[in-house]
Amino acid sequence: MPLVHLNGHDLYYELHGEGAPAICMGGWGTYCHGGARHLARGLTDRYQVLIFDYRGIGESTDDPAAEPVMALHAADVIALLDHLGWRQVHFVGLVGMGACIAQEVAIARPDLVRSMVNMGAWAKCDAFLHDQLEVFRDIHRDSGFLVFQKHVCVMSFRPDYYNANRDRLLGLQGPWSELNGRYPAHARLVEACLRHDVLDRLGQIRAPTLIVHAGQDQVTGPRTTLPLEHGIPGARGVLLPEVAHVVAGREEKAAFAQLLLDFLAGCP
Repeated sequence: MPLVHLNGHDLYYELHGEGAPAICMGGWGTYCHGGARHLARGLTDRYQVLIFDYRGIGESTDDPAAEPVMALHAADVIALLDHLGWRQVHFVGLVGMGACIAQEVAIARPDLVRSMVNMGAWAKCDAFLHDQLEVFRDIHRDSGFLVFQKHVCVMSFRPDYYNANRDRLLGLQGPWSELNGRYPAHARLVEACLRHDVLDRLGQIRAPTLIVHAGQDQVTGPRTTLPLEHGIPGARGVLLPEVAHVVAGREEKAAFAQLLLDFLAGCP
């Protein structure tokens, strides 16, 4: 898969499926290198989906001198879409910073954004979210990757799912494994999340927008997603009451996929 030099670093990306262009971005990880199987069911059947490695993880390099802000990651996405010649792209931002990047692109380059989906998102950290993100970072720094992974997993999955899948979730092949051995890159991603603030600019977003509120999310639940619904003109909000920070479980995944595909299909 391609590696392209843009915006001062090497960026790795993959394309999956056929159809109208879409980009899917998650939290402190990547859908690349076999992770495309975690994309919403049916998405690549209808769309050509772009996924990529954030700076410093996977095969993407980083420039430690670049200021770690969300606008930097948005500039990476803008440069990549310009490189591909893509316009009017469906932006799907899930489980953290991917949604924040989508907000920044929708404000800076509305020509690129056909629609936007935000889940597990925020417009500006309140004190609670700010301190949660700092704790995640500090645990990784002070106690190592595996302790960090366990802490994030118990915060991100429903108890019943965690209990049934604990052995699969924990370990070097489990979630967020892209961060193992890459604490400096993780710290820079966290810093971008902490500094993200588009609260006073949400009114500039004109793309049709779906805000998904995850009722069981202990990190970025309705407390942080409702301001997005209220601040983005015409945004539609939908509550998935049984979904945690990470969509997991057969029924929850099916419900989310159907919601996503119905929304994208209805965008002009």
